[in-house]
Amino acid sequence: MKHQVTSPQRWVLAIAATASFMVALDALVVSTALSQIKQALNTSIEDLEWTVNAYILSFAVLMMTASALGDRLGRKRLFSAGLGIFAAASAACALSPTVYWLIASRAVQGVGAALVMPLALALLSGAFMPEERPRAMGIFSSVTGFAILCGPLLGGAVVQAIAWPWIFWLNVPLAALLIALTRTHLTESHGPTTNLDPKGLALFTTASLALVWALMRGNAAGWTSLEVSLTAIIGVALATAFTAHELRTDQPMLPLHLFRQRAFSAGNLAMFTWSASVLGTLFFMAQFLQVALSYGPLETGIKLMPWGATTFLVPQLAGRLINKHGERRFAAGGLALEAASLAWLALIASPEVAYWQLVAPLVLSGAGFALAIPALQSAVISSVEPRNIGRASGTLSTVRQLGSVFGVAIVGAVFASTGSYATTESFSHGFSAAIVASGILALLGALAGLALRGAPGAPIQVSARPKREPQPQRAAI
Repeated sequence: MKHQVTSPQRWVLAIAATASFMVALDALVVSTALSQIKQALNTSIEDLEWTVNAYILSFAVLMMTASALGDRLGRKRLFSAGLGIFAAASAACALSPTVYWLIASRAVQGVGAALVMPLALALLSGAFMPEERPRAMGIFSSVTGFAILCGPLLGGAVVQAIAWPWIFWLNVPLAALLIALTRTHLTESHGPTTNLDPKGLALFTTASLALVWALMRGNAAGWTSLEVSLTAIIGVALATAFTAHELRTDQPMLPLHLFRQRAFSAGNLAMFTWSASVLGTLFFMAQFLQVALSYGPLETGIKLMPWGATTFLVPQLAGRLINKHGERRFAAGGLALEAASLAWLALIASPEVAYWQLVAPLVLSGAGFALAIPALQSAVISSVEPRNIGRASGTLSTVRQLGSVFGVAIVGAVFASTGSYATTESFSHGFSAAIVASGILALLGALAGLALRGAPGAPIQVSARPKREPQPQRAAI
């Protein structure tokens, strides 16, 4: 049966996907501008790294808090506020007179992104019935994936043609348009009418901050250093305290019973490894093209287009077929394809490799990532009852960002132990080892994906008795 969708649902999909595109794009365009920022602001390499890390740090640790606040205060309201913060911080980034101003502005930009991303997913999930979500998630993932295609290319083109501040100025009019459309075309929605859990919010935020800090500082400070070891221990202790608190409180920030659902637990685990693998791969693939093969920023963006194009095209196809074939085939199969493609890349990587030899494994790698993402999103969101959609989307978004940090840290550590930037040969050797590590992460995700729904037509299970919601009148897509 062909499902139909209302005009308001189209607006939700368009606004949520575009906002997600903007947030994802901003995490990527900066990578091609780092050299120009270094020269313009006369900064050190370590300070330059924090222009990336500050954004990821605040983004990763605040998403669960953003989801909880959105459930309580209104998802539309907080989504609009996040867009406003993101736009203002983008303008501050563009006007930065020093690198420290830029780092602080990037941290505030991450706060805006933390409000936008999980609430975009919550608004989208709440607007579509469970049987419609895979297709909507496919389109949502496709638009977000388009940022992977455009990010390096757009960043290189803007930096080369204009100047680096314009990678931030571009966000301002887009965010303003999205705020206007949100106010006129979206309706307000809330999660459960429960009290906020300030102790849970504080414990989760500080635990995430400590763990993310340890991961980001591991390669620079040393994994056995006092700073990293102590921060990691504090993070684990706070995470344990958070779990104990959530089990005791009557109104938890994150109902831990959700993890009793196999699809919820397996989907989040697979999302963690998916994100770790994709960010680790992209981080080093862009550098391989520049360091080992001597391409410039704009050329690198162009050369990555075969990889990025699949992340735009494939999710739409996967989203249409998930209900028919189940999430398992797309999640496990896509991540297994990714692992095999990365092994292929690792085998052929060298300073002498011709670019055309990289195209096939790049396309297959991107296709593997793109097949998995809508299946994982659909599996996690559809495994909970409607009143827990906000919390589920916040958990999934947080897991995704933590996976990104983990992936870059772990894959970077493998590179540091096996290669260096001294020569193209030593870089290629380290790159091959790093890509193998990314492939192992993808393979672990494929194993987790085997626990998802596989039988065609299998019912979607929820964690408790769902409330039956009225079906809206629909017009054909």
